[in-house]
Amino acid sequence: MENLVQDAIQNVNMATIMPSFVLVLFGMAVMMVTVFSPKGKTAHISWVSIAGLVITGFIVFGGWNANEVGFHGSVVLDNFATFFNMTFIVAAILTILMSDDYIQREGYPLGEYYALILFTTAGAMWMASGTDLLTIFLGLEVLSVSLYVLAGLFRNQLRSNEAGLKYFFLGAFSTGFLLYGVALLFGVTGTTNLQGIADAFASGETMLDNSMAVAGMILLGTGFLFKIAAAPFHMWTPDVYQGAPTPITAFMSAGPKAAAFAAFVRVFSVSLESMQVEWTSMLWILAVLTMIVGNVIAIYQDNIKRMLAYSSIAHAGYAMVGMAAANEVGLSGILFYMLAYTFMNMGAFAVLVLAGKKGEENLTLEGFSGFGYRRPFLGVAMTIFLFSLMGIPPTAGFAGKFYIFAGALKADLVWLAVIGVLNSAVSLYYYLRVMVYMYFRDPSEDFGWVKMNVATTASIILAIVGVLLLGILPGPVMELAKLSLF
Repeated sequence: MENLVQDAIQNVNMATIMPSFVLVLFGMAVMMVTVFSPKGKTAHISWVSIAGLVITGFIVFGGWNANEVGFHGSVVLDNFATFFNMTFIVAAILTILMSDDYIQREGYPLGEYYALILFTTAGAMWMASGTDLLTIFLGLEVLSVSLYVLAGLFRNQLRSNEAGLKYFFLGAFSTGFLLYGVALLFGVTGTTNLQGIADAFASGETMLDNSMAVAGMILLGTGFLFKIAAAPFHMWTPDVYQGAPTPITAFMSAGPKAAAFAAFVRVFSVSLESMQVEWTSMLWILAVLTMIVGNVIAIYQDNIKRMLAYSSIAHAGYAMVGMAAANEVGLSGILFYMLAYTFMNMGAFAVLVLAGKKGEENLTLEGFSGFGYRRPFLGVAMTIFLFSLMGIPPTAGFAGKFYIFAGALKADLVWLAVIGVLNSAVSLYYYLRVMVYMYFRDPSEDFGWVKMNVATTASIILAIVGVLLLGILPGPVMELAKLSLF
């Protein structure tokens, strides 16, 4: 017994969870600061949160090439986790920068808002670092519970209540599928460790010969597909995105989605590698369906938040092309694409944060008439982000799609790459439509309510720099992405 306790202590290795541990500490500190802060004063709380994220960023960056394993092999701090952790931190910082004036304007200056963002980011880090299905599930639940509250933050607004409730039901469905899949795979292999599952299938009966294992794989994949909002598991996602506070909508489209992809890639590439031919065929079909559904329905949207929600579904389809390719270029392309998408999509939402009135009833195409003339800086910024979402060079979106589709071509998935390019062409319509209203329609209002506060403006500038830097010099980041693969 004494040896078991000593072995457990030696296998803890706090270095593997240090980034998330620091974030959790800052989250608790933010909650304490909130208790002793004057009611409605949240600016200093937001800066404490950003300080925590910056400190965590330095810790994460210092862990490059660390390859630390802890907690009996259930958590690892490798380059894969480090790359995604940096993406989560970027998403959280941009979210907090655009949040304070927004929640003051909407009448919900709640300090716990920032603590929940930190806890969500910590959960995302556990998902990226998890090498055990139960660790990944733990991270998923910490992330999801925090987002349920954030999505329904505006408790006096019916639309926000609907978003929170629907996201809760969505999370419950995905959790049920995920846990059922975990249970079946444990029943077949006797372990929840990813490498242990891979070894069990490599040494014994193949997955295709075991219907329980196949069912476990399908259910596990379904849980992840819910989280990345892939079709046909996307149904309530646009409603959630439209009803949630705009900064949280931006955050959900970037950080948590990247976390789901991180876990999806690690689980399927490590533990289910022996069934790669079968699950790549399944993802081929789902990638096509997701791209088509997201792009086609986005064409008919007049609300810009809802249009960007369907756009995010389409972009999940693009990233799934990299998973279907399942080679070095395709998988590293997913890492690059998640970082690029974080900058371009969150930048677009930051413009919406400034452009929106209280209640956000004006975030429609008609409401954006003449916006580019009345607010030139924001109009140019929105144009850059929309060009990147389209995949126009020299932006991050073009580089990301180039690597994703190159991975598909290298895997001889020529038709998948062609369908991806055609879907990108379809997306030009609804992205250009926003620009048409911004620059080719007479202004219906003077946009006098738009106030360029320092923090939100900083988030837009950081996003522009990220979009252009990754578009003009994508090579170094792509090399880091390749070094991050296991």
